[in-house]
Amino acid sequence: MLGAYLPILLLVLVALGFGAVSLVMSSLIGQKKYSAVKMAPYESGCEPVGTARERFSIKFYVIAMLFILFDIEAVFLYPWAILYKKLGLFGLVEMGVFIVILFVGYIYVWKKGALEWE
Repeated sequence: MLGAYLPILLLVLVALGFGAVSLVMSSLIGQKKYSAVKMAPYESGCEPVGTARERFSIKFYVIAMLFILFDIEAVFLYPWAILYKKLGLFGLVEMGVFIVILFVGYIYVWKKGALEWE
């Protein structure tokens, strides 16, 4: 049983070893010249303005969660598209039901006003 997991264990050990060796060698060999410009926060090519502790509206989080929800559900369409011919009419009906459920959820969210950015 252990033989089946040996390649995975070896891969984990190699990955951890590579990370550790990279960090140690970087700290030993790398230059340590600190300056105000080098230590300044950098974000998208712009100078940072304001504080990082801004409060966001709950609408931002709701839209982000809905995007992730619908995006992940759309991922289920890819395996279905690959096996479309093999699944036949049954697969078509099942995917139709899936898309209808998604559409009903989308309409519900739209009617509740969760997609309005005010």
